[in-house]
Amino acid sequence: MGLADKLAFSMGAKLDGDSFDTVKEDKKKSTNQSKSSNEIIPKNQHQLVFTCEKRKGKPVTLVGRFNIKEDEKKEVLKLLKKKLACGGAIKDEWIELQGDLKEKIKTVLESDGWKFRK
Repeated sequence: MGLADKLAFSMGAKLDGDSFDTVKEDKKKSTNQSKSSNEIIPKNQHQLVFTCEKRKGKPVTLVGRFNIKEDEKKEVLKLLKKKLACGGAIKDEWIELQGDLKEKIKTVLESDGWKFRK
């Protein structure tokens, strides 16, 4: 028995057994399962909201909670990027667009049949 073993026993550590439970839970998988349970809603029943943030000093407009298929989200993003001449991305149920474009986004999406929360 070495010095390290003697010290470990004197501190109350138990070194019995060879199995240790070191499994780490994957939080992304658990949140993705809850997101997949969201039902798909037609675009005239959505209640979209805006959020503006500053990232690295530049404004970013978030439009969101799109509960539609991934292909349809990509089509909406493509429409907005084309009409507004800006960059953008899809993050979960949110569409992120570069710049402070609230009014322009609202006019484009309302003409396409989307509803907004008042």
